[in-house]
Amino acid sequence: MEPIALTPQMLTVLVVIAVAILLFVTELVRVDVVAILIMVILPILGLVGPMEAFSGLSSNAVISIIAVIILGSGLDKTGVMNKVAAPIVRFTGGSYSRAVVGISGTVGIISSFMQNIGAAALFLPATMRVSRQINVPLSRLLMPMGFSAILGGTVTLVGSSPLILLNDLLPPGTEHFGLFSVTPIGLMLLISGLLYFALLGRYILPEKKGAAGEQRAGGLRILKDYGVTQKVMELTVPEDFKDSGKTLEDLALRKAFLVTVIGRARSDGSEKVISPLRTHRVLAGDVLVVIGRLDNIKKMSDYFGFMILPEMVVFREDMASDTAGLLEAVVAPDSPLNCSTLRKEGLLQQFGIMPVALYREGKVFVAGIMDIPLKQGDTLLLHGLWESFSRMRKSPDLLFAGPAEYEVFRKDKAKAALFAFGLTMAMVAGMDVFDLKLSLSNCLMTGALTMVLLKVISIDEAYKSVDWRTVFLLGGLIPLGVATEKSGTAAYIAQHILVLLGQVSPITLLLVIAVLTTGFTLVISNVGATVLLAPLVWNMALGAGADPRLAVLVVGLAASNSFILPTHQVNALLMGPGGYRTVDYIRAGGVMTVIFIAVTIFGIWAFHGI
Repeated sequence: MEPIALTPQMLTVLVVIAVAILLFVTELVRVDVVAILIMVILPILGLVGPMEAFSGLSSNAVISIIAVIILGSGLDKTGVMNKVAAPIVRFTGGSYSRAVVGISGTVGIISSFMQNIGAAALFLPATMRVSRQINVPLSRLLMPMGFSAILGGTVTLVGSSPLILLNDLLPPGTEHFGLFSVTPIGLMLLISGLLYFALLGRYILPEKKGAAGEQRAGGLRILKDYGVTQKVMELTVPEDFKDSGKTLEDLALRKAFLVTVIGRARSDGSEKVISPLRTHRVLAGDVLVVIGRLDNIKKMSDYFGFMILPEMVVFREDMASDTAGLLEAVVAPDSPLNCSTLRKEGLLQQFGIMPVALYREGKVFVAGIMDIPLKQGDTLLLHGLWESFSRMRKSPDLLFAGPAEYEVFRKDKAKAALFAFGLTMAMVAGMDVFDLKLSLSNCLMTGALTMVLLKVISIDEAYKSVDWRTVFLLGGLIPLGVATEKSGTAAYIAQHILVLLGQVSPITLLLVIAVLTTGFTLVISNVGATVLLAPLVWNMALGAGADPRLAVLVVGLAASNSFILPTHQVNALLMGPGGYRTVDYIRAGGVMTVIFIAVTIFGIWAFHGI
């Protein structure tokens, strides 16, 4: 192998890489600004051509990310992703560890048969909803989900681009790898990642209070300002309830205990009613959802023999923060409610909204709200479905404080959203089955455009759904990878490291190859690292007496070991929604990187022999 000499251009590339990593770690400027700086400086230094500098913004990877985010947004706004999140929420039971396993395990399996960035982007809305419903910070769920999407790409030979390329990089006549040749190792990697975050996630992941997906605090903030601390709780009515058949008005729960019933259902979930009327009867075996002070709820439960459940069961989805909640509304100046009552006007009954508290001149009223004569400026604390609030906002009788912090699902567009998604998946499958001459970005953008044309989402909503920081971050890193490969810097580093090793044992050589590939995937694309290193390690393995096929396999697997920096597409995608900093990836990703290398080498030894 002819040695490669270090050139001034290579040295310049190494300096740019070092400065970029330094800025990523120190965060003296935002990561996307660093990426834009790279795009601007590379052509000035003559490392890439003027067109190559901005080629990343039109690359297949970046366009695919934009399209898949739009697809995910459309599925989310129609409630499809909420349906996906529902069984995961039921599985978690409120447990963080089970949430990690449920979400990340599902994404990992899906990622084994599709591009990992696609799996992560599609599950981003569902993960946000699970975060809100089980009250776990999104920052503690997104990174495990993203890492599992990357790990899932190692489960089959079509799970990631490096593994897809692997057989094409083998010399002619060499036995090819099968679809499931990597499955045992890939499953070990995925399981190790799930265990890592399930056991240690709460200790190593940040608790970002400002991250997207944080629990809506509108009603909670209002209650705190009013000096009222209340809980929403589910409880069951005993079978021997002596007052069975009495109405809510007869039981006088609000008047006697200052507790409001906001939901009623049978124990099997049938006859479910949100914001029940005073004439609704409470029967033995019913399930009630109430809101009030915790001590008052306990007093009421002790008096009637109700059983307080530790968590929502029957009403878990109905009372989730993305389905229902609290809002404050002010009586408008010209409202017919002035000098009248809520009961007389029937406004809340019309929309299925339940009053929880009335605030007037520094005083809070909970009992008798329906019959208190209202006046201009009175503030009502209301509970109901977001869909009901959306209809009610059109009424001029009440002025809602602040902008709408909730989202109403467009359920009538769910079939159109699923059609667009199905069309996309059919086109992606057709690329392989029918040899369609399309790129992944062509297929995904077709689905995204179909969402817009079918009016699942508007074009403005499509633009707003894209995290443009992610786009520019990746757009800037792609030309850096081009410069690293084009200048010969990558080949120079790889060759000199492998030459310095000299004669080593096969297992040591594979370990070094895994570490080397891991380093390369942080600064150039995983595909570029695979294409560059595969022929080099083949020759080095022959010289060391190791199986060259296994050496190439290690490259294909380790090209997915990209967790330390937000340079991988999945990490870049989740950085904004999760509120992550580079140091968060270094802390959590550093341990995952070591685990990945250890499990990979052990898997090669256990299933392929060394």
